[in-house]
Amino acid sequence: MARVNHRRRAGFVGLLCSAALVSGCSHWPWRHPPPPPPAPVSELTETAETGAAADYPQYWKRNTLLVDLRAISSEGGVVLQPRSGTQWPVRVALRVTPGSIAVLEVRGEERVILTVASGGAAPIDLELPPDLYKSTTTNLMVHWSPR
Repeated sequence: MARVNHRRRAGFVGLLCSAALVSGCSHWPWRHPPPPPPAPVSELTETAETGAAADYPQYWKRNTLLVDLRAISSEGGVVLQPRSGTQWPVRVALRVTPGSIAVLEVRGEERVILTVASGGAAPIDLELPPDLYKSTTTNLMVHWSPR
């Protein structure tokens, strides 16, 4: 009889473990919810090449200001400037979606051409070189194109 009870317990424990695996363990106490999305900020002013106001999301990713350009396609550009009374962030990066554009040209103190991979679905962050701008740089001109 003791063997039968022991087998029943082992079967019951196995059934519980299987149910937990199938359910995805979403109710277990050690599972944490995903971190909240970053809060949008407005560190730089954005103006389209045409002179119209532009509105691309900006976020802090650690100590890097991330300008989210995932909505861009074909050809266009934006001029970035520090807000009145502020300075350039120490680091600036541009987030793009591979395949939506092929080239990003950024002009500040220097000219930098960044190529964007054509494959992949996940957005990529392209950090701008530190020599591209300094505290006296008035603006960064960013131009994108499909070629």
